[in-house]
Amino acid sequence: MLNVPPTGAAVAGQRPRGHLRAVGTEASQHGIEVQLTVNGTPHQLELDTRTTLLDLLREHLHLTGTKKGCDHGQCGACTILLDGRRVLSCLSLAASHDGADITTIEGLSQEGQLHPMQRAFIDHDGFQCGYCTPGQICSAIGMLQEWKAGWPSMVTMERTEHHPHLDIADLRERMAGNLCRCSAYPNIRDAILNVARHSA
Repeated sequence: MLNVPPTGAAVAGQRPRGHLRAVGTEASQHGIEVQLTVNGTPHQLELDTRTTLLDLLREHLHLTGTKKGCDHGQCGACTILLDGRRVLSCLSLAASHDGADITTIEGLSQEGQLHPMQRAFIDHDGFQCGYCTPGQICSAIGMLQEWKAGWPSMVTMERTEHHPHLDIADLRERMAGNLCRCSAYPNIRDAILNVARHSA
């Protein structure tokens, strides 16, 4: 499969979002053309229709910060931000997200400055081996956006009173899909709560 540099219509955005063009050569029988913006850079790619976003990022764009853990959507190591929302890239087909805007761990820092969540993980030592860390950070950023937007969790749905601040029980529920085999959860929790307090 080819990683084709963006040209003409791809850069100008002339092709409507979601409009996929099948690749007609015999060599790419299952191929399809997909346009994505990854960490601010537009890409036009010819992909097998079965390619996941995780494999696109790692194998085609060589962005290996997003990790392949279980490859079944159960560990959260592959979490990325898709149009601002956290998704499991191992369960998402690239062809289903033509025109999407993707942010990976590599795209969080701006002008050499770490994202506040990245800085908090360092300050609170929120990792050990580091394998799950990119997914934890991307998931935490997406989770805080959901929380600020008032998305309910199982914890908040069972409460009769409103809590203005993200607490430990709610945080645990919202981050339950991201596993840390090193069990660095207390420090991960402190990092996320620190960012939540300073961005409220």
